[in-house]
Amino acid sequence: MLRSVAVIALQDVAAFELGVLAEVFGTDRTADGFPGYRFTVCTADGEPVRTRSGFLLTPHADLGPVDEADLVAVPAHAESTAVPPPVLAALRRAADRGAYVFSVCSGAFVLGEAGLLDGRECTTHWRYVDELQRRHPTARVRCNSLYVQDGRLLTSAGTAAGIDAALHLVRQAHGSATATRLARRMVVPPHRDGGQAQYVEAPIPRTPDAPTLEPVLEWLMGHLDRPITVDDLAERAGMAPRTFARRFRAETGTTPHDWLTNQRVLLARRLLEDTGLSVEVVADRAGFSDAAALRHHFARRVGTTPQGYRTTFRCRAEAAARGQ
Repeated sequence: MLRSVAVIALQDVAAFELGVLAEVFGTDRTADGFPGYRFTVCTADGEPVRTRSGFLLTPHADLGPVDEADLVAVPAHAESTAVPPPVLAALRRAADRGAYVFSVCSGAFVLGEAGLLDGRECTTHWRYVDELQRRHPTARVRCNSLYVQDGRLLTSAGTAAGIDAALHLVRQAHGSATATRLARRMVVPPHRDGGQAQYVEAPIPRTPDAPTLEPVLEWLMGHLDRPITVDDLAERAGMAPRTFARRFRAETGTTPHDWLTNQRVLLARRLLEDTGLSVEVVADRAGFSDAAALRHHFARRVGTTPQGYRTTFRCRAEAAARGQ
């Protein structure tokens, strides 16, 4: 059962991520038939902490309620935030007794410092996944997930992904109907398709970092809509196909086909964001043989469909036409 929630706030806590937890678990909606929780914001010593936004946050209590909570949550903090040893000990005790332990965004670094990510699947904001993996090499960091549950350990990606993860917990504890009603009340989707890849900034590079092949790749970037083979590129580079393939991997770290497909997907993303072109026309302009090929490669690299991506990121041209 999920009846009590304790949120641990450290110095420089992110107000929005803390607010997500307060909105889902700390707002009393029992009069409307929603479950209620004993919601407590805790600090290491019961004293106020400063938020990233600059204002002081006065907690309900010190770490005492953490030892009895069904869910212990850590919102985002700066990944360099010093974590008091009593906080780490309280998190370990919560995990040992079987409580849910939940981090939002960079709160995963606190769980990692407590040793709770070792050998476990987890995630964090896409900007921090490499650093989280570096600090905790035995953790199995999933870079494209909006949230990850491993037993009673739940970690989420940045900001709004905390809402996704919190609704996931509500769904587990109280059923899908309750989670869906709560999502509607909060005016958020009960479930979002795709992963973090669709939110990662992915500009098309102007000049690839490949000294020997730079002229060929620069030409290729301007002709992505053409049907191009490795033999064509090798001929343009003045190399035998096998020599070209070896040189390509040495300078770009991948195969010609994979590099070309990735650039075409990046171009498709921009066309979906910036134009109202149909998926079929986007596929043609990005150099895919047809819309089915675009959908296949787009889903593999972005984690959602072209139409789903466009729905998430409304066409900028249409927004400009509306004067927004």
